[in-house]
Order: sequence, then C-alpha cells, then structure tokens
Amino acid sequence: MSRNKPTRGNPSTSVAGEPAAVYCRISQAGDDDQTGVDRQERICREIAERRGLVIDPAHVFVDNSRSAWSRKRKRPGWDRLLDEARSRGFRHIIAYHPDRLMRQPRDLEELLQVSDDHAITLHGEANRRDLADPDDRFILRIEVAHACRSSDDTSRRLKSAMQDRAREGKPQGGVRRFGYAKDGMTIVEEEAEIVREVFDRYLKGEGPAPIAKDLHSRGIRTAGGKAWTGGTVRALLDSRHVAGIRMHQGEEIGPGTWPAIIDAGVWAEARTRREYRSAVHREALSKPAQRYYLLRGLVMCGRCGTLMSGNPKGTGPVYQCNRRGRNDEKKCTRSIMAQTLEDFVVDAAIELLGKLRVDGRLASSNLSESVAEELEGDQRQLDELNQMWTAKEISTAEYRKMRKEITDRIAKAQRKVVVRPMVLLDGLTGAGARTAWDAEDMTDERRNAVLRFLFSGIVIDEPKKFGRYMDWDRISVEQNPL
Repeated sequence: MSRNKPTRGNPSTSVAGEPAAVYCRISQAGDDDQTGVDRQERICREIAERRGLVIDPAHVFVDNSRSAWSRKRKRPGWDRLLDEARSRGFRHIIAYHPDRLMRQPRDLEELLQVSDDHAITLHGEANRRDLADPDDRFILRIEVAHACRSSDDTSRRLKSAMQDRAREGKPQGGVRRFGYAKDGMTIVEEEAEIVREVFDRYLKGEGPAPIAKDLHSRGIRTAGGKAWTGGTVRALLDSRHVAGIRMHQGEEIGPGTWPAIIDAGVWAEARTRREYRSAVHREALSKPAQRYYLLRGLVMCGRCGTLMSGNPKGTGPVYQCNRRGRNDEKKCTRSIMAQTLEDFVVDAAIELLGKLRVDGRLASSNLSESVAEELEGDQRQLDELNQMWTAKEISTAEYRKMRKEITDRIAKAQRKVVVRPMVLLDGLTGAGARTAWDAEDMTDERRNAVLRFLFSGIVIDEPKKFGRYMDWDRISVEQNPL
C-alpha cells in the first residue's frame, strides 16, 4: 500500500479540465469535525483549482445538518450526487474528508458500485483515492469502518448520559417547553398561569380548538413564538413535564427534580378525558365514509393557493379551504357547496369527453408561443446566473436561492409538454360519454382520476353575489393540455 501509483497524485497523470463534483456535509452534533459547509466548499474549490478540475455550479451538493451515520436520516445531496455520477456527469468527486461523504460502510459500497461502472476518483484535502484501485478501496473501507465505530461510540455515550439523566430525574434537553425556561427547571410564571388556565378550561368541557382560538386572540404565543392551534393545545395537555413526570423513550421513569405546574391528580384527570375523546374519535373514523368527494385533490382556494377538502357541514357537504383550522392571519374559511360544484365540473367534463376521440395512441401537447418565450427567457437567466456565480459576483447561497426559483419555473413550463397516456379515457369519449360516466361499473375513484386527467385545478374565488343561487363566475376550471 506504500507504493506510489499515478492515481495517488503523481503529476504525470493529468486530470486538468475534467468535470468534478463537490460534496459538503455537516451534522447538527456528534461529529468531531464541525467544519462548516461553506468552509468545506472553499477548501474543495482550492483542491479543484490545484488539480485543474472544473466544477459546474449544478454539481455542488450540500447536506446541511444531516448525519451520515444515522441509518434513518435522509441525505438529499448524497442521493443527487450518486444519481449524477450514474449519468456520467463527472468522474471526480471532491470532499473535505471521506467521512463527510460516508460514515456507514453501506454508503461506501454504494459509491464503489457506481465507480465500477463509471471509474470515479475521490479527492480530499490530504490525498485522493482511485475507487477502481484495490489498495485505495481497502484503505477507504478501513477509514469508513473507523468513522462508523467512532459514531457508534459517540451514540452509545450520549444514550448512556441520557439514561443517567433520566434516572436522576433531571429534565430532558431540547426545545424549550411552554411554562418553563430553557433549562426545563425554572418556571416562567406568566406562562404557567396559561398552562393552569388551559387545563382548567379543558376539564370544564371546552375543546382544544376554541381554547387555541382564544389564546391567539389575546396575543399569546407558544414557546416557539407561533400561533396556538388545537394540536399545540392537545400537546400541552399530554405533556407530562408540566406535571413533574420524567419520561424516557416513551416510558415514565418517575418524578422529576423540577417543580410541577399542574397537580398530578389534575393531569391524570385530563389524561383520562383525552383518552376517552380519542376513543370516540377513532370510533367515528372507523365508520364507513358517508360521502365520496369527487373533486378531491382538484379544488383550490383562489385566495390562499391551497387545496380545499371535503367537509360535511351541517348545512350540507362543502369544499372548504384547508387553512380553516388556523388561528393567525392566514386563516381562511372560504367554502363552496360540494354537490353543486361537482355537478358543474362533471358537466364540463362530459362536454369535453364528448368532443374527444381516443385511438389508443399517446397524446402530447405543445407549448404556446408566449410560454415558449418565457421558457427561453428563464433559460437565458439561468445561463447568466451561472456566469455570475462562476465569476464570484454572487455568493453560493444567493446562487442556490435564485437558481431554484428559475428551475422551478422551467419545470412548471416543461410539465405542459409531458406525453400523457389516453388509456384512462377508454370507453368514455364520444357521443356516449354521459351514459358511460353514469354506468354502474364506473367507480368514483376512476371518475376522480379522469377529472384529474382532464383538469389541472378548480379554482374557487370569493363570491360577488350572495343568496340562495350559485355565483358561477367564482368558479374557474383549468384544463390540462390534451
């Protein structure tokens, strides 16, 4: 392993001008080396400059606050890196250190598998590894195994410390809990009064949603500075910390060493009430649905841009904005009668189906002239942005933000030219469209799929006319290109 080979840095093997990718990662905690991703990127660029490698702005992959050791944690940057490597976008990967890339042997084996097909060379601050070379593969396996063992040891120490802390009754760290200071020990009396009020009102029969609405109207915020919702009120009612009970891994350990805000008996009574109401709610959910909302996934609020979902109100089924449960300035109660809207959209669908002819081929759509011009303009902006970033006129953070806005617009335009299979409409087009739609073997699920195929959205604006009659002008049916 001590012999010198050209792939280990011998200048006789030139890689100047070849494309390379940069990968940077930092964990929230647990790694000994906490070199920030910006500094890692700078070091990687210096390595590329020394070796004459060329870095495309699109080939800088970052996983910020992402663990490479955790088997459950997703790493989007790592996944994109492998995908681009498979598509032969580059054959050089630059990382500050191999443990930035991998702290699990299976990640290394995945990279080696890609390298078997595409001959990847891994560059670092201290050396470079030819992933096709048996010696370099052997050394990397040892390094990654050592990094994995180090992370395992760190995890074991942290778990042991947390168990000791739990046995001693000390509070668990993390985010601040409402009613207590950051240390989890000191009571914040102003918030403690709110905690007592919430428990008292709940035990007197008031629901979490009305309590949250009242707290919001009084300008009271959660520990994280957000508006109260029914969910955050329920979380407070379920919190054992306010009753001085220490939990660890979902189990009660015993009394904590911090002062309780709520008496244990009061908390137990609230818990019993919560379990009873949860059981009633589950029983209600287990009953078969009374109604299928035919336009699910299609109806959108013109004010908020969010979906409107079916809601069986007392006045009759409606589609209502999904922001109806919020208690801040984004709350929206816009709604529209479900049956009337569904009849209107189905009539539009039947009329459209009656004009269509399906011959078993695929139908594709073309961009309008205006959209094509917008797409060309976005592509020019993207090229100019790449030039500005390469010339260091803008920072990497600014580049990524602006690039995402442009690529999102391009992707939206490109979706309009996607080739779409017409088999879904088999038997539903032509003069017999209405009869086929109403046939007994036609399921609501298929009707919904057909409507999604035909229409991209049903936008509901604010009504301009009120009364017993429907304001048809507030409904905008957006058709998909066919």
